Amino acid sequence: MSRRLITASERSKLDPFVVATGDASPRDQRDLMERPFFSLAKSRRTTPIHYEAGDVRVEVYAVPEHGMATIWDADVLIWAASQIVEAENLGFKTSRFLRFTPYQLLTAIGRQTGARDYKLLKGALARLQSTVIRTTIRGGEHWRRHQFSWINEWEECTTRDGRVEGMEFVLPDWFYRGVIDRSLVLAIDPAYFRLTGGIERWLYRVARKHAGRQPKGWLFEIAHLHEKSGSLVRVSDFALQIRRIAARQPLPGYRLRIEWQGRRELLRILPAHLSTVPVDGAVETLGTSRANGIGIPHAALSGLRTHEPQLTLWPDTAIPGLNLESNSESNSCSWPARSADNRTAAVTPPPEHAARQPSLPFDRKPGGKR
Repeated sequence: MSRRLITASERSKLDPFVVATGDASPRDQRDLMERPFFSLAKSRRTTPIHYEAGDVRVEVYAVPEHGMATIWDADVLIWAASQIVEAENLGFKTSRFLRFTPYQLLTAIGRQTGARDYKLLKGALARLQSTVIRTTIRGGEHWRRHQFSWINEWEECTTRDGRVEGMEFVLPDWFYRGVIDRSLVLAIDPAYFRLTGGIERWLYRVARKHAGRQPKGWLFEIAHLHEKSGSLVRVSDFALQIRRIAARQPLPGYRLRIEWQGRRELLRILPAHLSTVPVDGAVETLGTSRANGIGIPHAALSGLRTHEPQLTLWPDTAIPGLNLESNSESNSCSWPARSADNRTAAVTPPPEHAARQPSLPFDRKPGGKR
């Protein structure tokens, strides 16, 4: 009988990037903005995505237990990219290993912070981790195909009294390299997070990537857009949805216009009163399904600019690696509860043989007041 090799958590080999509560301008990764990497439906999708154009190939696979990562789940990646770029702009060292509080992430992408929203966040992380991507995008001269998941591993961290103190996850190297390369990042309008439809969310990202600020915009054949979206609906139904979106004009900073060339139906995307700020200049490398309507991020002054420490949820020493195999069933850790009158004291890791506590049943807010 073969024995399963147990390897150490990837986090033990990476320096953590502790995210400060802040109002980092939302930024998206170019490669993710125009190609079919995510499900556009709120219902569970397990049908694979296969897309090929020239030498670019994208394959996305889902497991039945969780389903494919959705374009709402991609908000987590947009948030991560935004925090990394903002930190490097200010001279902070970053890495693929992020530590943060759920409250920081949810408020930054315009979500609520109730019990249901924390459960949805955990579902999003599970889908991001279990979805497998194979692509030739940014493949090297010899290595033509890269395979990865959107999150390598993640963990929920709680105190012994059951309070959620923070979360951690590790991004894949493919995504991280696409963020620290400034030429592969674009600023997006914060109003993007208010878009509730999967196709209109995807269409905004296509508009931002292709039309940008070009006066004449960009022209697409509807059938080509359907192929690029990875949508499972028929071309005729997809075209109908595009017409309805064009009638409503919901995309921030862009106007949509249906045109015809003989029997070919086209969509023209034109810039209009963009509020996003262009992302220019290179950066030195230092280091949901079923989501409700969501609003513009309303975080206060960036924590990266405050005089307080970034976070005191984690000690200077390494956190015990409890999620050794990226097992979605063990994505939690527990620490001693902090005294109510000593909120800023560093947390001491539990003894090696301390009993693990069950994860929080998501009926409380993480960490109390900050």
